[in-house]
Amino acid sequence: MIRLHSYWRSTAAYRVRIALNLKGLDYQQVTHDLRAGEQASAAYAAINPQKLIPTLETDELVLTQSLAIMEWLDERHPEPPLLPSPANDRAIVRAMAQTIASDIHPLNNLRVLNLLRSEFGADDAAVSGWIAGWIASGFEALETMIRRYGGEFAFGDAPTLADCCLVPQVYSATRFAVDLKAYPRLTSAAECAASLDAFAAAHPSRQPDAD
Repeated sequence: MIRLHSYWRSTAAYRVRIALNLKGLDYQQVTHDLRAGEQASAAYAAINPQKLIPTLETDELVLTQSLAIMEWLDERHPEPPLLPSPANDRAIVRAMAQTIASDIHPLNNLRVLNLLRSEFGADDAAVSGWIAGWIASGFEALETMIRRYGGEFAFGDAPTLADCCLVPQVYSATRFAVDLKAYPRLTSAAECAASLDAFAAAHPSRQPDAD
């Protein structure tokens, strides 16, 4: 049994859906509507004390944090691999993934944007500028890394953990109307990955709880 606590538009949950699909694993989705604050319920807090999405439940354990979940999936279900074999290459792929998961996404998730509005009086223009600024900062670095190490995908010619993070972040950037013209290698890699069935099936618009 694999149960994914998710929300259709969560980019962190989107990453895990991609990884599950790449591994060919069946899973059940449990929806927590972030807009309604359902992730803050006592029942969900008993499963994930951080009250964040995603959480992965299996017969063995409960896992939180998307990168930890994806690496666990990769170790338990090694084919196809999400990380390359050479240690140097694994470090580069992890750095790409963490640029998104640690440096872009946390600053642009809903709880931060809501705080900017409620505590600091940010209007829509200010929030949009905040979002675009952090995406641009991370994407500039990723564009250089993908030029250096990418092939068809963000790293080499097979999808990796980096692509599992990149495609959802490009989805988010597009949703917030961020101009991506300055990142041609990044967008090419994301488009290549997004064309695969495993990525397409994970797209927010194809989730059972999508608006």
